Amino acid sequence: MAAIKSYDVVVVGAGSMGMSAGYYLASKGLHTLLIDAFDPPHSEGSHHGEPRLIRHAYSGDPVYTKLAIGAHELWNEVEQLTGESLLVQSGVLNLADSNLFSYRERIAQVEELAVHTEWLDAAEIRYRWPGLHIPDWFAAMYEPAAGYLHSEQCVKAYRKLALDKGAELLTNTAVQKVKARKDSVTVYTHNEEYHAGAAILTAGAWFSTLSPFVQLPIRAVRKTVGWFETSSPAFDSGQFPGFTLNAREGSYYGFPSIGDNGLKIGRHDTGTSWLPGEPLASFGSYAEDEADLRHVLEKYMPEAAGRLKRGAVCKYEISPDENFIIDRHPVHPHVWVAGGFSGHGFKFSSVVGKLLADLIADGQTSYSIQPFSLARFNDQSDIT
Repeated sequence: MAAIKSYDVVVVGAGSMGMSAGYYLASKGLHTLLIDAFDPPHSEGSHHGEPRLIRHAYSGDPVYTKLAIGAHELWNEVEQLTGESLLVQSGVLNLADSNLFSYRERIAQVEELAVHTEWLDAAEIRYRWPGLHIPDWFAAMYEPAAGYLHSEQCVKAYRKLALDKGAELLTNTAVQKVKARKDSVTVYTHNEEYHAGAAILTAGAWFSTLSPFVQLPIRAVRKTVGWFETSSPAFDSGQFPGFTLNAREGSYYGFPSIGDNGLKIGRHDTGTSWLPGEPLASFGSYAEDEADLRHVLEKYMPEAAGRLKRGAVCKYEISPDENFIIDRHPVHPHVWVAGGFSGHGFKFSSVVGKLLADLIADGQTSYSIQPFSLARFNDQSDIT
């Protein structure tokens, strides 16, 4: 057995959240090791298949809106540090069948946090974006300052920043097990041991591989997205915003055609359960992979329902209430877990990484993380 290597902090899972945390930890002068089973950015997690929405007007606990605002500011900082263009403020149009859902309450809630939104009726929506064929009972909340992130470039940017600050990254290395004592953590790989004073576990859809040390009440789900050929410039980037759609057909999200790649659309609800080690069925393995997406486009955006240019699969890691899990390990308080981001977490990865680093280095964060506590699940979680 090789000699044990020692660090201040080890981060297990160097995807979007972990890579961000690695940079902020190293920026604080902490000797940091990042370990990932693959080579981020990669297609085995939740961050591939560009891009990802960033929006600020969240419902529920106001901490989400506060985090989204903080995340946006940090993405701008990363752009300045790296010279990379990561965030496009395209605006985000949140469409809904008014018989099913209304954004009125959310608009009132986020106004108190100085988030600018507009409520639009169907006529105004069709006037601004003529490619949308929506009935008169639809309405929308428009966020002009929102947009989308180039997700893989974001992970690359944080990777560069982390390494430049002295963090070490171990790629293509699966963690076999984790053990903790009162003031230390040991992470075991195939042929090495890594010792640290603290740890952050951000394993995404792969959290079950860390059992029995940590068992979170989350399930991994196979999700699909498709890029469709458009026949109108109305859907081009610069003309069309990012969007969400809540209708009788389900819950969808999407993006304009960027660089003639086609309009991207995915379905947020539904999905097939997946376990680490199982094969992940490729796009098209199920008829609904394309059919669900195409049906919605044909109904509401017919000029964006052309030839399927590309399809892709990714993974969600869904908590029982679809809210995040960010908490200490209840037995080992020097170990933090961050997971259950439930398909809406990428935009927050900048700020989640920073708050995790703050918690490790300073023992506190300016954000309330109580809503993300494991205690809300009571006997649904089992961490030993």
